[in-house]
Amino acid sequence: MAVTPMAELAAALAPHRAAGDRIVCTNGCFDVLHRGHVAYLEQARSLGDVLVVGLNDDASVRRLKGPHRPINPAEDRAAVLAALACVGHVTVFTDDDAVALVELIQPDVYVKGSDYLSRPLPEAAAVAHQGGRVELVDLLDGRSTTAIMDRIRAL
Repeated sequence: MAVTPMAELAAALAPHRAAGDRIVCTNGCFDVLHRGHVAYLEQARSLGDVLVVGLNDDASVRRLKGPHRPINPAEDRAAVLAALACVGHVTVFTDDDAVALVELIQPDVYVKGSDYLSRPLPEAAAVAHQGGRVELVDLLDGRSTTAIMDRIRAL
């Protein structure tokens, strides 16, 4: 629906809070959007009334994924995410994790993939501190940007 700068996000969410809507937040790189991403975002949205997607900027994607990423620039990734019916707001952030985003929007539910069962979730403490809950949702097997890029390289 909307690409919202972080500086404007709290104000954009104020009407939702006033209406008693449950705010759900997730974040990621979302480079080369695929079916797995869409299923994940739809699951996240089903846990509340409005979904806010924090999108890593290009520099943080490079730090997290390597020097040849992202494939698509943040502006394009944000526009594609914002076009999805399940997404209420997209905001681009510069940190490697979404702790500052979580502290800013204070989501009722913070969602990540089940791949975080076996690794630390930096945002968990900030979510808990603000009274929210963390939900880990199942991912579609075999659906990843890395797998797509590997298939392309194999051609």
